[in-house]
Amino acid sequence: MSELAQAHDASAVQARAASPALADFLELAKPRVTSLVVATTAFGFYLGSRGGVDPMLLFHTLLGTTLVASGTSAYNMYLERDSDGKMERTRRRPLPDGRLQPVHALAFATTLSIAGILYLAVAVNLLTSLLAIATLASYIFLYTPMKRWSPLCTLVGAIPGALPPLGGWTAATGSLGAGGWALFAILFLWQLPHSLAIAWMYRDDYERGGFRLLPVVDPEGGSTVRQIVGNALALIPVSLTPVLLGVSGVWYFYGAILLGVVLFCYCLRMARTRSRLHARSILLASVFYLPALLLLMALDRP
Repeated sequence: MSELAQAHDASAVQARAASPALADFLELAKPRVTSLVVATTAFGFYLGSRGGVDPMLLFHTLLGTTLVASGTSAYNMYLERDSDGKMERTRRRPLPDGRLQPVHALAFATTLSIAGILYLAVAVNLLTSLLAIATLASYIFLYTPMKRWSPLCTLVGAIPGALPPLGGWTAATGSLGAGGWALFAILFLWQLPHSLAIAWMYRDDYERGGFRLLPVVDPEGGSTVRQIVGNALALIPVSLTPVLLGVSGVWYFYGAILLGVVLFCYCLRMARTRSRLHARSILLASVFYLPALLLLMALDRP
């Protein structure tokens, strides 16, 4: 490449960074991830609202949760910007692509996170705000750095991923309860086959980014498939705990068993072949499983 072309490319990057677009900030917030967080929070709120849903309290809960979840995602992109630049699937994100300066991303993440935490404390309750802090802190200060040095990061990362429905429960009830913890356990176990399937599909990319996820340090896949199959199997009985707690009824009971067995079969097939195609089938099956399970639970609420 000529020096003139290189100078032109550098000028273009500087121009994009100097005038960040709204769409780039929106991408920092990871809308798809944030929407899942908000949806599971709303579900936890609904199940906890035994005397009827308070629409204004639900609105405040979801707004504060959206702010904290968006800020957490932006922090993650800020911290992993160098690694993202080395990975094919993430190198076009706003920071590695030069469309945003790191200082802008850091300010965006900090503003959203603080605003969301304070909003939850004032408009909802202190306990829900504290759970939001725990979610942000465990994701940013534990899960994110652990991805570089330990395959246990997936287990740790499942904790902040499972806290949102518990936060929805505490927003509605003002306290921690067995029903909220049951939702936490379901989300925790669901994430493991889901996340490990993604990691298996993109293990070469994660290795280029310097991440030591289980499929990266376990190239033969033995430990990976044991974790996928084992957690999918454990999810079946754990998904039935809402029935024992009186949160859902008999139709949910049978539906949860059926959904769990189907997901488990997909995991068994991937364990036999260890192919990227069958890892993708786990991803798709898990994406169907969670909303179907939660919908059944909501429809069969006593």
